Amino acid sequence: MDPLDEYKAAQRKSWAHFASFEMLTTPPAGRLTAFAGIQRGQRVLDVGCGTGVVALTAARKGADVTGLDLTPELLERAASNAVTAGVKVTWQEGDAEKLPFADRTFDAVVSQFGHMFAPRPEVAIAEMLRVLRPGGTLAFATWPPDLFTGRMFVLVASYLPPPPEGVSPPVQWGVPAIVRERLGAKVEKLVFDTGTMFSPALSPQHFRDFSERGAGPLIRLVAMLGDEPRKLAKFRSEYDALVAEYFTDNTVRQDYLLARAIRT
Repeated sequence: MDPLDEYKAAQRKSWAHFASFEMLTTPPAGRLTAFAGIQRGQRVLDVGCGTGVVALTAARKGADVTGLDLTPELLERAASNAVTAGVKVTWQEGDAEKLPFADRTFDAVVSQFGHMFAPRPEVAIAEMLRVLRPGGTLAFATWPPDLFTGRMFVLVASYLPPPPEGVSPPVQWGVPAIVRERLGAKVEKLVFDTGTMFSPALSPQHFRDFSERGAGPLIRLVAMLGDEPRKLAKFRSEYDALVAEYFTDNTVRQDYLLARAIRT
């Protein structure tokens, strides 16, 4: 198997249990949808839609929404959530680096903590802009590398084997200067904002235990270190210490970056 295909297959498998996080990511989905200015009648694509928290929020505003994700288990959950909400969304299994849509199909393309995990950012953003009409809105939420979630991904990556050549760290999408460089002249009116997600937890260890059962990179790492208990214990100690820096009054503070631009 091609190294990138193998990498994506591992991603698809590791994110299969992310549904447990949907109640945490639902409030940021409302924030992103408002930030993107989603309106009734717009054609909207949600890239890396997961369990559909952004797609369903946009659909409830009256938009014509398509949600795309690499992981079929998450799309099954998203479809179930749509039935519960009583809204219609088109769900599509697919790759952010090879979007199965015609040029200029959508009025808005959004992504919440999704497209940032595509291994080649230049390919993913080219595809997202390709399917977005001129004058359409691109908006996304990402994790900065210097704040909790970004630091967590860096910590996890330090224990995992290096990714294939050409794979960029997801947290680079959380740096405004890098976002500006990647979008370049393809967009105009690029603006940034920030948001905060508060995750309830009884202790740093409680949050880590929860994360190990739902966050793809942690699931992969814990499985990999199953035969190395000392190394796993060391990682868990470092992870708990990191969480403790952001843990107050039974919540873990997770700040994120919002970016919005208009396609030229």
